[in-house]
Amino acid sequence: QVQLVESGGGQVQAGGSLRLSCAASGGTFSSYDMGWFRQAPGKEREFVAAISLNGGRTYYADSVKGRFTISRDNAKNTVYLQMNSLKPEDTAVYYCASRTGSLYLALTTSVSAYNYWGQGTQVTVSS
Repeated sequence: QVQLVESGGGQVQAGGSLRLSCAASGGTFSSYDMGWFRQAPGKEREFVAAISLNGGRTYYADSVKGRFTISRDNAKNTVYLQMNSLKPEDTAVYYCASRTGSLYLALTTSVSAYNYWGQGTQVTVSS
């Protein structure tokens, strides 16, 4: 059983930055692809970014490309999401998620493909 705990959310003005962290325990972190998703009130959960098990591949939603950066530190069992140039439309609860990865599998944006989820951290961007 994998446990994921997000941190780093908060309130920031438009144009500001935040860095989210997701600490994993209970599994072999280096065998998991990791993803960040977000859910705004009244909307479905949506893909934000993903990173492969060894950090060699990343993928971003078009809405965050060039502003957000996903990274991981397998020695610390942690995945990060650096968010720059934040916009009010980035306001949401942000979740990290994991799925068993493979060097031969493409990264996926599908919510249903991820097996374990954190409890989420709120990000609020004011205009």
